[in-house]
Amino acid sequence: MNSVYERASAKAAWRLIPFLILCYFVAYLDRVNAGFAALTMNKELGLTAEMFGFGVGIFFLGYFIFEVPSNLILEKGRGDGLPGS
Repeated sequence: MNSVYERASAKAAWRLIPFLILCYFVAYLDRVNAGFAALTMNKELGLTAEMFGFGVGIFFLGYFIFEVPSNLILEKGRGDGLPGS
């Protein structure tokens, strides 16, 4: 019986780990894009590094808080998933 659990765990890991790596890569790209935006945006808007860091932190906090509820609302209101439904 123990080998069934081990095989199931191994199968789940082989399916989840590539997806988690992809998610980490996309999150990394998102952070890098914010860093690239800071190069010109800070000078144009007159922001200090601390102000930019605070703004990015607030953006992340809002993203973190509202991500799950927004996805639940989208799922609930989507109907059958077809456009126009």
